[in-house]
Amino acid sequence: MSKQQNTVNLSLNGEYKNWLKTLKQKVLSTQLKAAVQVNSTLLAFYWELGEDIVRRQTQANWGEGFLKQLSKDLMSDFPEIKGFSRRNLELIRQWYTFWSDNGAIAQQPVAQLTQIPWGHNQLIINKCKSKQEALYYVQNTIKHGWSRSVLTHQIESGLWQREGQAVSNFSTTLPAVQSDMAQETLKDPYVFDFLALTQNYNERELEKGLTEHITQFLLELGAGFSFMGKQFHIQVGQRDFYIDLLFYHVRLDCYVVVELKTVDFEPEHAGKLNFYIRAVDEQLRKEGDTPTIGILLCKNKDKLVAEYSLSDMQKPIGVSEYQLTQSLPENLQSQLPSVEDIEQGLETKR
Repeated sequence: MSKQQNTVNLSLNGEYKNWLKTLKQKVLSTQLKAAVQVNSTLLAFYWELGEDIVRRQTQANWGEGFLKQLSKDLMSDFPEIKGFSRRNLELIRQWYTFWSDNGAIAQQPVAQLTQIPWGHNQLIINKCKSKQEALYYVQNTIKHGWSRSVLTHQIESGLWQREGQAVSNFSTTLPAVQSDMAQETLKDPYVFDFLALTQNYNERELEKGLTEHITQFLLELGAGFSFMGKQFHIQVGQRDFYIDLLFYHVRLDCYVVVELKTVDFEPEHAGKLNFYIRAVDEQLRKEGDTPTIGILLCKNKDKLVAEYSLSDMQKPIGVSEYQLTQSLPENLQSQLPSVEDIEQGLETKR
C-alpha cells in the first residue's frame, strides 16, 4: 500500500477520527490560541502530543502518512497556530522520544523543559549526545537565562565537559559548601577562541586581549564574576605588586585573583598566587566576604605536579589550562601550511 493511500484511508479511519476530535478539544480546552506566547502551557501540550503521537504510531497501523494527515487536519481548524506543521510535529516527536527513552529520567525533567523556549529545547537535543549533558544545559539555561546564541556557544565550547575539572585545593582550604560551589565555577580548559593573537604572544598581550573582550571573557569565566581591574595595584611593605586580573564573585561573596602564564605550569607560580591571595585578604576583604580564591591560567600543566604544588598551600587555588582556539582538530592543523611556507610561496610568485 502506498503512502498516499495510507493518508487517504486515514481520513476515513474511525479510530483516528475519534482521537483527532479529542485532540482538537484538548487544544481548545487549553486555550492554546491565546497561550501561544505562554511557553510553559505550549510545551506542556507539546509533551502530551509527543507522547500521543509515539503511542499511536506504535499501536495503530496508520501508515507513513500519519503526521502529514494530522498536520493537515490541525492546521485546517487552527491556521493561526504555526506549531502544527508537519516538520514541527516531527520535532515534537523527536523531543519526546529523546527524553522518554529512559523511564528513570523521562518524568523528572519535564517541568524544567517547559521553562525554556521551544527553540532552546530543539537546540539542546540536537547538539547534546546524552540526556545527562542535555539536562545540564536545560538547568543552566533556567538558572542563568541564556539566550539561544549564548546557549549555542556554551554547548559548542563543551562547557559541560570542562566545568569543575580544574585541579584545586578547595576541599582542604574552604568550608564544604563554598568549596563545592567554587570548584563548579572552574573549568579546564578555558577557551579563549575570541582572541586573535600572534604565535609568540606574551602575558601582557594575552591580558590586554582578554580585557578588550571582557564581555566574552566574563561569559567564559561563568556567571557571578564582576570585573574589578587589570594590573591591580597592591603594596606590601615598601614594594609594589600588580595582580594580572582581579574579580569579585557575587555568588561566592569573595575576591578572585586571576594570574596568567603563557608558559607551562611551574610550582613557583602557585607560590606567587598564594602571596597575592593573602595580600587581597589582608587589604581588600571586608566583613561578610568569604576567603579570596585564586585561579592560575597557564598554557599547559602536568596534573600531578599541580596537585603536589597545591597540597600544602594554605590559600584556595585552582589551576587550569587555556586554549586560544579549538576550531580545528590537531590532525587538520598539522596539515595547514606554516607562516614560513606561505611567505616562501609568496616569494616565488614575485
